[in-house]
Amino acid sequence: MFKRLFADHSSGQLLRYLVVGAWNTLFGYGCFFLMVRLLLHLMPAQPAFSASIATVLATIINVTVSFLGYKWFVFRTQGNYLREYRRSLLVYLPSLALNAVAIAPLTSLLRLAPHLKTQAPYVAGAVLVCFTVITSFFGHKHISFKTKLEI
Repeated sequence: MFKRLFADHSSGQLLRYLVVGAWNTLFGYGCFFLMVRLLLHLMPAQPAFSASIATVLATIINVTVSFLGYKWFVFRTQGNYLREYRRSLLVYLPSLALNAVAIAPLTSLLRLAPHLKTQAPYVAGAVLVCFTVITSFFGHKHISFKTKLEI
């Protein structure tokens, strides 16, 4: 099944996607982590709300960084920056909406575990990043960086 799922993608492209995706994940989670730290410092009594705001703010930065990595190194498309960037936003919009809504209740739920009380926003963010990683390859391949030959 895995082989069939990736049959129309070159192994080089998939490998480049995984490398850039690993960078994006580390950068994105690091950005999210720093935003949570800052917001928890400003609003210590609101960890779930801080995590939601951090998700939105970090995503704005991360979408731009990931767009450029995918454009330049993975899909290697020429020109069309504005059109492809708008398409990238469309790919990330469902994930952003889901993550922004889900992170607050997930953070609150994880805070019920005594050993996760202070780390709950970070763990919730790490759990939700998995959804974005899995869905974004297909969204970028078939929406963001789709060439005219593929249309």
